[in-house]
Amino acid sequence: MTSYRIALNFEDGVTRFIDCGATEKVLDSAFRQRINLPMDCSDGVCGTCKCRAESGSYDMGEDYIEDALTQEEAEGGLVLTCQMVPRSDCVIAVPVPSTACKTGTAQFAATVRDVVRFDDAAFELVLDSGPDAPAFLPGQYVNIGVPGAAQHRSYSFSSAPGSAAMRFLIKQVPRGLMSTWLGSAQTGQSLDITGPLGSFYLRPVSRPLLLLAGGTGLAPFLSMLEVLAAQALAHPIHLIYGVTRDQDLVLVDRLEDCASRMPGFTFNTCVADPQTTHPRQGYVTQHMPPEVLHDGNVDVYLCGPPPMVDAVQKHFTSAAIAPAHFYYEKFASSTTAVVGDAPLETAL
Repeated sequence: MTSYRIALNFEDGVTRFIDCGATEKVLDSAFRQRINLPMDCSDGVCGTCKCRAESGSYDMGEDYIEDALTQEEAEGGLVLTCQMVPRSDCVIAVPVPSTACKTGTAQFAATVRDVVRFDDAAFELVLDSGPDAPAFLPGQYVNIGVPGAAQHRSYSFSSAPGSAAMRFLIKQVPRGLMSTWLGSAQTGQSLDITGPLGSFYLRPVSRPLLLLAGGTGLAPFLSMLEVLAAQALAHPIHLIYGVTRDQDLVLVDRLEDCASRMPGFTFNTCVADPQTTHPRQGYVTQHMPPEVLHDGNVDVYLCGPPPMVDAVQKHFTSAAIAPAHFYYEKFASSTTAVVGDAPLETAL
């Protein structure tokens, strides 16, 4: 029997995946899998189950009233999950926290396959999760428990969904809890993981993309690019990867590999250190030519430390640049990521 994978992305950043039959309504499927999406009548009358379909195709039928879902709302991507029958995999934004639906983050175990060290800059953690490998949206992150400590750290996937191994690019922090453990991690060690999480993920592509990565903020873009490479897009994609020091430029070979497989993908790197030997010294805002902004007809994705996010926002404001969409995630060592998805004027 045909079924589709539905990603339910809740207001608190928790994502749960359900399998929905080709003739099954999303609300019924979620309830069958113990996720109580908002509902009251379940007959297309009250509008309580209204959500937003962010990607995918579906059929809404005609068994609902205008008061529950207006034509304008339907044209804008809103759906009634009590009437929605998927015709493909879909992503649905649910406007309540996961706890309100009697669900929460998924938990699973994984084992260390490899730890690659990039001098004093970063680690790449490679994990096997076997049959427990989670579904996730490219760009999302998980919480990884640090062995021997009752604490976790949050890291974005740098591998694509469905990959044989899960990969994470982790900044090396002197005396940091995770960095210290990674320095002596052994193959086969078990890790407790919670997720996927996050509202920073790849949306359907309908215009050019500008991807801005700061340091290990490159990770989610490596995941996104692998997914984009399989889509044979006509829209151009440009990535700017900025770091503090020369040695912080890691995994550039993977960007080169993506460029070799994606005719519309280009990228540049830059280094902020005034003493750099890199041909492009400075910050990402100094290496953002007008042609990659497409006069505002561009979706911008930004992942990096808070000062970088703030600098890009100020640059856009001062240059009167208003991207069609601006999605960002800013992070700091040992803190939870902060995500944003808003027009520039409300993201400041």
